[in-house]
Amino acid sequence: MSSVEEFRAEIRGWLKTHLAGEFASLRGRGGPGREHEAFAERLAWERHLAAHGWTCVGWPEKYGGRGASIEEQIAFHEEYALADAPARVNHIGEQLLGPTLIDHGTEEQKARFLPPIRAVEELWCQGYSEPGAGSDLAAVRTRAGLEDGRWTVHGQKIWTSLAHESQWCFVLARTTPNSRRHAGLSYLLVPLGQPGVEIRPIVQLTGTSEFNEVFFDGAETDAANVVGAPGDGWRIAMATLGYERGVSTLGQQVGFRRELEALVDLARRNGAAADPDIRDRLTRAWTGLAAMRAGALCGTDPSAAKLYWSHWHRDLGELALEIGGPAATLAAGPPYDLDDRQRLFLFSRADTVYAGSSEIQRNIIAERVLGLPKEPRP
Repeated sequence: MSSVEEFRAEIRGWLKTHLAGEFASLRGRGGPGREHEAFAERLAWERHLAAHGWTCVGWPEKYGGRGASIEEQIAFHEEYALADAPARVNHIGEQLLGPTLIDHGTEEQKARFLPPIRAVEELWCQGYSEPGAGSDLAAVRTRAGLEDGRWTVHGQKIWTSLAHESQWCFVLARTTPNSRRHAGLSYLLVPLGQPGVEIRPIVQLTGTSEFNEVFFDGAETDAANVVGAPGDGWRIAMATLGYERGVSTLGQQVGFRRELEALVDLARRNGAAADPDIRDRLTRAWTGLAAMRAGALCGTDPSAAKLYWSHWHRDLGELALEIGGPAATLAAGPPYDLDDRQRLFLFSRADTVYAGSSEIQRNIIAERVLGLPKEPRP
């Protein structure tokens, strides 16, 4: 048995033993559009993972991780999803900020922030998008100034996932007056539990609120809480986005497969599979998912991967509603109780917008991957 197979067997056995008792009811809970489900219990579960060394498995051992290889990390995320374990609450801290600090942070920052992330004692959110700078991230207007050893932050962020459950936010802010576009930005670590921070949940199509608006009106953070040099925030922010689309997305694909299998089963039971068009679309969804996995294993460009999976998943949501028939347009119960197919359809509408809209991903692929001329800008 290879080391990867041994690692896979170890996590599979641990999950079988521990996803039981008080945690058994958490199977399948949480995830996109369902982050409100059993949040406190999922937090307790994730701290249980941490206590047994199953958080941050890809981090170097010196920072509390297992130093797992890429192949072992893939095995972990796949086995976690196959066990139907609950959606993680610490994804942004563990998968985005942690690797950013490991590669670009100071030793003091690593000592202060990495242990609470690994132990799931501090949760993080991502302060990138703004009302006027969503897909065009270089247009951020949130500003920060340094005075008497403190950064003071003013501005607004939006679509901030789980800000209402987080203690900290990494914020992309303009720290050089009169700077434009990519220049003059800094990557700041800002505590949320302070005067000058207001968090307003945004009600989504699903009726839930995992996204938020975050307002900074004189919020402060220590001068040392800047990752990289002041003004070098764009480079650090792009590094974070690279980690965001890493190996953990393979676990996401296990969830996609489970959704597809449920639709195939429904189509067989309600007769929709007799429709040649439905059969064709289900077949295309299956082959599309196989291509997605092959691309992830081969290291497809992150922008191409995001563009591909988001449209695949949005199309699956539309197919789910068609297979469900006319009854699928009615809420399962009052006042707005949705079933899995309805939630899939509604939430997947956002897939092509969040984490980089499709329009921007196409520009990135054209200009940075294929080397085509840049899109004309006024």
